[in-house]
Amino acid sequence: MRLLSLARKLYSARPVTIKHIISYQHSSLFAAQAKLTRHFFVAFHQPSVRHYSTVPPKHTLFSSGNSTCYEIINFDKCVDTLRERTDFDVGEFVGIVQKASDFGSRDEAMLFLDECGVKPNQDLVFLVIWELRDQWKLAYLLFRWCEKCKCLDENTWCLMIWILGNRAKFSTAWSLIRDRIQMSTNVQEAVLIMIDRYAAANNSGKAIQTFQILEKCSMSPDQRTLLTFLNILCKHGFIEEAEEFMLVNKKLFPLEVDGFNIILNGWCNIVVDIFEAKRIWREMSKCCIEPNGTSYAHMISCFSKVRNLFDSLRLYDEMQKRGWVPGLEVYNALIYVLTCENCVKEALKIIDKMKYMGLRPDSSTYNLMVCPLCESSMLGEARSILDLMEEDNISPTIETYHAFLASVSLEATVEVLNTMRKAGVDPNKGTLLLVLDRFMKLKQPENALKMWVEMKQYEVVPESAHYSLLVGGLLEHRLFSKARELFAEMKSNGIDDPSLQKFFQPTGSRGQGDVSNPEHTRKGKLVKHGRHKVIRSEKYRR
Repeated sequence: MRLLSLARKLYSARPVTIKHIISYQHSSLFAAQAKLTRHFFVAFHQPSVRHYSTVPPKHTLFSSGNSTCYEIINFDKCVDTLRERTDFDVGEFVGIVQKASDFGSRDEAMLFLDECGVKPNQDLVFLVIWELRDQWKLAYLLFRWCEKCKCLDENTWCLMIWILGNRAKFSTAWSLIRDRIQMSTNVQEAVLIMIDRYAAANNSGKAIQTFQILEKCSMSPDQRTLLTFLNILCKHGFIEEAEEFMLVNKKLFPLEVDGFNIILNGWCNIVVDIFEAKRIWREMSKCCIEPNGTSYAHMISCFSKVRNLFDSLRLYDEMQKRGWVPGLEVYNALIYVLTCENCVKEALKIIDKMKYMGLRPDSSTYNLMVCPLCESSMLGEARSILDLMEEDNISPTIETYHAFLASVSLEATVEVLNTMRKAGVDPNKGTLLLVLDRFMKLKQPENALKMWVEMKQYEVVPESAHYSLLVGGLLEHRLFSKARELFAEMKSNGIDDPSLQKFFQPTGSRGQGDVSNPEHTRKGKLVKHGRHKVIRSEKYRR
């Protein structure tokens, strides 16, 4: 009640406007919004001015659940389990299978595998096909060979169907399902994987048609299968289609709170549309569906993400009155919105309450305080949260350090990178992309180049995205010589970017390479004009 009273005061003092909510929905919780020129450790103890910039959006900081009980097979988890209990030399078998690709026909490749001397078993086959998941032809060749050897289990069949779906080889995947039907085996999981792959390929119509195929396969889908189907659609952004399907088929599948929760999760945690979430909340009331603890968790999560402190605390209070016990995800949401509204002390009290309730805060809990504090350039308070993490024996994650990197100067950036290495959290490719993007947005290409050299000490291998960002930024800032040098390095490493190629076309009578001179930029993008044309403003063109 004390928190709710605090929220009322804040709400009356500075109400959350519709404009603020809409604009925030398209911003990243990791957005870099600070420009500091002070030393990293000095800045922890001094106030600084906040400056705004934009950074490519990243994943949300927290979620009130992804309906994991209605997920399809988690292949990553299967792989981890098998690796823990087996000691197969997967790499050796992968090498043998890759040699089989040198043969001109499948029969020759099959004969080679027959004579390779390897005796496959179900676990080894699953792991090898997983390693070959990006080479679907080789994976399919091995699958067919192992089918002949009769060493395939259901998970391996599903994995192969998933791989084929990833490559849009749906007809081949369906042939495997038909084989399973002829073997009189249950293909429900395989069909759900096909639905997932159709949805991932942005084809919701095919996904819905595939669900209806279950009845034709003499497998009348039950309520759990329906919920898994709805969860797949929502996970891939087809939330409206999932809601419509649920309501249209309410005579076959009676409306339940679990179905509404999946739709609510889609609007609250996948799309983050507070208006649609409120509409679903009202629809539940119209259908006489009473919300449960999961329903409240989704709504509190959504209100928190749009930084609506008042409604977050109001629903938290209502949730407790109705007898639902808040979980870790609810407390994490409250911690985030309280920190965003500069109620750091109250956020820390929530952490103390979590501990009292027997819930252990983790790194994500503390990151929900560090990130908004860094966004607001409150580095002193953010550093204090790091100290609390150490007291609780919780190690900072790479997301923790990225929050600081998005808010500090060049010298401080080097200090953060060194701290990361000492803590055993090595910078990765995402770190380099974040740092380069930040300095380019701050119009500091020289600092971006310095960090490009610095990152080589951390054995971060640049990829296409890094080269494209740096070369494009150098061109925009008219550093043509350095841009040409990095573009040549990029090409020598076998990396190509057609969008940059046009700026490095050969020019002159002797065909010597040069950089096209982009005279203007428009909305942050390079605009190339002819060399001998006079550029005049529109009002002088008659």
